[in-house]
Amino acid sequence: MLCINCHLTNVSVSRQMISFSSRVYQEKKHIEITNLPYKSVLAKIDSNTARCIMKSLLWILCTLGLLLCTDAQSGTKPNFVFMMVDDLGIGDLGCYGNTTLRTPNIDRLALEGVKLTQHIAAAPLCTPSRAAFLTGRYPIRSGMAAQGRMGVFLFSASSGGLPQEEITFAKAVKGQGYSTAVIGKWHLGLNCEDSADYCHHPKSHGFDYFYGTIMTHLRDCQPGHGSVLYHVRAHIPYKALGIGLVSLVLLHIRGTITVTRKVVFGFLVLVGVLVSVFGVLLYTFPNLNCFVMRGTEIVEQPYTSENLTQRMTSEAIEYLERNSERPFLLFFSFIQVHTGLFASPLFRGKSQHGLYGDAVMEVDWSVGQIMQTLERLNLKQNTLVYMTSDQGPHLEEISIHGEMHGGYNSIYKAGKSTNWEGGIRIPGILHWPGVLPAGKVIDEPTSNMDIFPTVLNLAGALIPSDRVIDGHDLLPLLQGQVERSEHEFMFHYCNAELNAVRWHPPNSSAIWKAFFFTPDFYPENSSACFHTHICFCIKPFITFHDPPLLYDLLKDPSESTPLSPDTEPQFYSVLEVIRAAVSSHTQSLKPVPIQLSPLQIVWKPWLQPCCSSLSQLCRCERDHQIEKLRHELQEE
Repeated sequence: MLCINCHLTNVSVSRQMISFSSRVYQEKKHIEITNLPYKSVLAKIDSNTARCIMKSLLWILCTLGLLLCTDAQSGTKPNFVFMMVDDLGIGDLGCYGNTTLRTPNIDRLALEGVKLTQHIAAAPLCTPSRAAFLTGRYPIRSGMAAQGRMGVFLFSASSGGLPQEEITFAKAVKGQGYSTAVIGKWHLGLNCEDSADYCHHPKSHGFDYFYGTIMTHLRDCQPGHGSVLYHVRAHIPYKALGIGLVSLVLLHIRGTITVTRKVVFGFLVLVGVLVSVFGVLLYTFPNLNCFVMRGTEIVEQPYTSENLTQRMTSEAIEYLERNSERPFLLFFSFIQVHTGLFASPLFRGKSQHGLYGDAVMEVDWSVGQIMQTLERLNLKQNTLVYMTSDQGPHLEEISIHGEMHGGYNSIYKAGKSTNWEGGIRIPGILHWPGVLPAGKVIDEPTSNMDIFPTVLNLAGALIPSDRVIDGHDLLPLLQGQVERSEHEFMFHYCNAELNAVRWHPPNSSAIWKAFFFTPDFYPENSSACFHTHICFCIKPFITFHDPPLLYDLLKDPSESTPLSPDTEPQFYSVLEVIRAAVSSHTQSLKPVPIQLSPLQIVWKPWLQPCCSSLSQLCRCERDHQIEKLRHELQEE
């Protein structure tokens, strides 16, 4: 029996017929086939065209029946489960070539679904990448791209965040009767004007349910792993301060200026105050920023990370059980494998790759638990599952004991915070039995922004027409209805600066990539920025290129050797097309408030979330998942 969601049928058939009619008639006339009587249509066209239309209609209806009525008896809409790992390298998974790190559950997901090999994050940092994923738009369009060094939120009491005017896929499908939830890391802001307005909270962006962390998991959240604030030392302008101090002393000795004891004392007091403030910030950072929320209530502050993935997995399973009788969208956003690294006792010491490998194995276990739950609840056949990372791994992560805590990028260059392939080429696995072909591998350029229009089309929601949507519906590509991605151009931003452009010309297998500037690696023969702990997008940490560096990723996916006019005859013509695309893209941008400006990301005491009081250092523990886990451990 063929069962079709009416709203989606009208939209899809109209789109197919418009495409068909444009091929039949070179003049731009549109025959509204769905609104004309069958005989009336046939009267207007010849018999061959009629037969072609009939075949097209049959193919479209069969496809729609398969896609939109995976459960013909209940007529339910498809469910969605999205799993995003934090800072996972594309080379960390067995299905992407790793032979020493076991990820059987994720590998099975790829074996039974579609694997994307050129899946691109819209930004190389957590906050802007996640904003793009949720909205289907480059982060520059929503103000979620910084103009300075700091490209993410470091404090829970910052006032910046994803603007409420943005439409997330959760907000869009909620209007179609979906239950929506995000479990895990948010990292897109919390409050605007007071500590309880929740203007950037997940509930303000269409998520009915939230259990997780507002911030990212930092070293400070993991006892014994040091502090992210230690790296502040790398950004102190020692040279400028030294030159200024020496100049001041010399001028005083020569009598050019007079520095009184009062001035010296005042300077020493200022230094003492700054050091004291830094010490207090260092001491209180975990309490103020490492907490778990359920809805808008803080249930643990600071949190204990050791069993956090197990608790969040349990929470996700409970959510699936509660909502198994209605359409749902679950965004499971892993805290792992961002540093400070952690793994529960069940996985600690199990891998060949230290604590990082243990954490990846725990993530794989969690993916398996989610998939087993879908199968147990008979939801697997009607659920689109998507597994990915927010960007490439953090290669500069070295523990206080000297251990490498970053991931693996296989053949790809550099990592997180850069737009080299290692920073933005991420795992992309989509699984939907009976709808998506098993074991298919797609090498075409795709983006994490593509999930937005894909979800809206499947859920029956309209794509917003009042804004630019940069993602494209993935379904035709995944099912083989088309062979090429709709992404002819991709624009790679480093914060708010356009860093590089990717061009996949029509009727060509080439994939050109041009860099306008690149980060200065340290040491020079490395592919990371160990001197600053992460690569930056501003002077003096970058080198500009004129003409831009040009690569053909089809022939040089490792970006090892830039092309030149001598080695590539099309060198200047390719750059000319890319520059024209940049001009067109730039004209599509509209001015918006910057959410990651220094004023927006700085710590504001009146915005500080606290489950007790500041005098008690915001301490509490009232999460039922903790007691549940303790009970399970006692039974074992």
